[in-house]
Amino acid sequence: MSARSFLFVPGNRPERFVKALQSGADAVIVDLEDGVPVQAKVEARAAVAGWLSAEHPVYVRVNSQGTEWHDEDVRAITRAAGVRGVILPKVQDPRPVAELAGKLTGATSLLPFIESAQGLWNALEIARCPRVERLAFGHHDFQRDLGIDGENEEILFARSHLVFMSRLAGIGAPIDGITAALDDEARLRADVDRARRLGFAGKLCIHPKQVEPVNKGFLPSEKDIEWAKRVMAATDASGGAVRVGAEMVDAPVVERARQILGMIGS
Repeated sequence: MSARSFLFVPGNRPERFVKALQSGADAVIVDLEDGVPVQAKVEARAAVAGWLSAEHPVYVRVNSQGTEWHDEDVRAITRAAGVRGVILPKVQDPRPVAELAGKLTGATSLLPFIESAQGLWNALEIARCPRVERLAFGHHDFQRDLGIDGENEEILFARSHLVFMSRLAGIGAPIDGITAALDDEARLRADVDRARRLGFAGKLCIHPKQVEPVNKGFLPSEKDIEWAKRVMAATDASGGAVRVGAEMVDAPVVERARQILGMIGS
């Protein structure tokens, strides 16, 4: 199963690194960008580079290309073991993605963040760059770039576009942005449910308590699992198209049922 929960931990808080790994998150992102104050950027880079190890692979979010920290961030992490993937923020076009891909070795992947109108326009070319594993949606920066007020239907097109472009590029389903409301679990569950229904397969987390609801939210519901089991049982018995309750089940429906059961290892 693809990683569902991606937990950020600030690069200037090394005392939190191990705690993040113990949170149950499918992936940990050690952050050198927005989570780190300007005056702590160099210190954070040194702390992260010194902590990275093959024993606990993590993703690292570097500062965006064009900033004064980007090149040194890249040099520091490409020399280190334990970098599962590199998060490249504020990607506008495929050029910086392709350049960074050429500097990586081994199985290190890339997760470009789409955070602007220009990035969304070029999403397919970005997704087709070497080493790109999935796209991630930085919806707060995206809203600011376009002057959009609202996170639901107001940016539905952008979310659906990223799902569509990811599928065309043959990469994993995209990762949705954060839920900033830390103490509103109902809001978090609703955000995860929306992302899942739109075709996303993961979500960014900014606190360990968000990890479990995110992980659970991207699993099939008990209702979906029971439906899938009924479909597969009926199909196995008939060997062809069959009616299950009020629904006629044909090949696409069977494949959907198979995908659901595959997500739970059944």
